[in-house]
Amino acid sequence: MANEQASGAKYSFMSSTPSWLMFLYYIEHKSTTSIFLYNMVQKETKKPRGRPRAYDPDQALTDAMGTFWRAGYAGTSLDDLSEATGMNRPSLYSAFGDKHGLYLQTLDRYIAESIEAIDGALADDVSLPKALMRLYDRALSLYLPADADARGCFLIGTAATEAVVNAEVRTKLGEALRAFDYAIEVRLRLARTRGELAADADPVVLAKIASAVLHTLALRSRTGDTRKSLRATAIAGVQLICGTAADTSKRAAKPRAASSR
Repeated sequence: MANEQASGAKYSFMSSTPSWLMFLYYIEHKSTTSIFLYNMVQKETKKPRGRPRAYDPDQALTDAMGTFWRAGYAGTSLDDLSEATGMNRPSLYSAFGDKHGLYLQTLDRYIAESIEAIDGALADDVSLPKALMRLYDRALSLYLPADADARGCFLIGTAATEAVVNAEVRTKLGEALRAFDYAIEVRLRLARTRGELAADADPVVLAKIASAVLHTLALRSRTGDTRKSLRATAIAGVQLICGTAADTSKRAAKPRAASSR
């Protein structure tokens, strides 16, 4: 009987209560499951978080290269790359692959730009000594930027260490250095044809010497050598390659030989 009275009271309450209030009453006091489902629906309707897919791949590659350039391959983390590019990890993976894949792409870009820069600096609009000095001066501007710390050459500074344990990096480094040598060799062959070099000069060997000067500038710029001292080294290298130093020493030796007789 008591149950019937309670049941009657309940139905009396329900019939006299507005439907919207009954819904709230039911949600709050009778159905935990309904609350859970309600919350799930609300969560599903929220906008997804995360960085939009759109990005500038060229700028992202530039930012990644700068990060590798400063810290080296081993010293650069995915978090560093994510922060530098403004891309989260999933976006980085989607665009460039893993860290190793991204680094290889930065190497490819730097190598291509370097070959283009060498060709431009060694253009035949000036004499060979001036062309070589133009090459070295432009390299120093890259290795010793006016608005940042000395950084040297990206290829030599980062790939030389990784080449020991990474076959792909070793291959790219070797191919790049040979490409640099060849670009210089082409200009030296032209200089020999024009009479700027001796007829018996070996463009292959001289190109490697020219590259060696370039690598010296790259390494020593990172160790704190001044621009003035590095440029003096470049000048001496040009004199050696073009034969100026040897010609000067021969001319200086002749008076001494004549006075001894």
